[in-house]
Amino acid sequence: MMDWTDRHCRFFLRGFSVGTLLYTEMIHANAIIHGDRQRLLGYHPEEHPLALQLGGSDPNALALAARIGADAGYDEINLNCGCPSDKVQQGEFGACLMNEPARVAECVAAMRAAVPVPVTVKMRIGTVDGHAPDRGEAMRRFDAQDYEKLRVFVAQLAAVGCEAMIVHARKAVLGRFSPKDNREVPPLRYDVVARLRADFPILRFALNGGLRSLPLVRDALSIADSAMLGREAYHRPQFLVDLAWEILGEAPQDTGALLGRITAYAAAQQANGARLSAVTRHLLGWFTGEPGSREFRRLLSESARDPAARADIILQAAAQVQRSAQAPHSPLALHPPHTQPSTG
Repeated sequence: MMDWTDRHCRFFLRGFSVGTLLYTEMIHANAIIHGDRQRLLGYHPEEHPLALQLGGSDPNALALAARIGADAGYDEINLNCGCPSDKVQQGEFGACLMNEPARVAECVAAMRAAVPVPVTVKMRIGTVDGHAPDRGEAMRRFDAQDYEKLRVFVAQLAAVGCEAMIVHARKAVLGRFSPKDNREVPPLRYDVVARLRADFPILRFALNGGLRSLPLVRDALSIADSAMLGREAYHRPQFLVDLAWEILGEAPQDTGALLGRITAYAAAQQANGARLSAVTRHLLGWFTGEPGSREFRRLLSESARDPAARADIILQAAAQVQRSAQAPHSPLALHPPHTQPSTG
């Protein structure tokens, strides 16, 4: 979720669920060591619980970046071994590390030795050479050899004390495929995650990939310890409200309170020199599916580009949604689904 889950996005999404663990965008270890740490690592206290996701493949650099992150107050350090983009591959990190289990284990061991907080790994279920003539068949296949390679990867991480892994249940195609294709074309294999969990009962597994509805998340939690959502939560934050109520038993916040919260935050960020659009760009999916949502997106995206625009345009855009609804029940009042919260 590079360029997506920045501090403004995370603050906004936190309003929809108190207990959800939020992750930063992937940040390369060298950027943290040599770059502007306040810009890269700064966050609002309300973002907790919060995990820092690192990219890299050098154990010493990752250990130092992890220590910096832990000292900054992050609750978890996560190593990304799942991003398949060409840029990431050229830097020898991300999903290509799935082919180097010993190297990843060395990195995780160094990170664990450097920090007191949990160190986790984000991964795929395998990789495919995108330039190979049989890439299509290899992408669709998951045989005994594929599973053994994955099992060895997990076993080496477990051996150095990694206790939790987030598994995007698709293979990563390295080369030729765009990041979007890599999120959609390789088939999902939730059964592989279930098998890993059965073979490594002392580890915790989070399932990631294709979780776009409440029933799918419930199914995921029947075969994994937790579930990770990315773009679905970003584009449809109301989904987080439903999940928080149904899975975590959290009472939903009143939309008026959420509007006041993010408007005050945007005003404070503007006062500190941030562009208003840096905040509002993360709000465009808020009322997806509601009458007037298109007008909300249009007003917010167009108005925020005006240098003279102030944070209260968020309230003005939301008021347009309310006017467009023309119904007894305003879409600005979030109601919990007609179910009882889960006690599981």
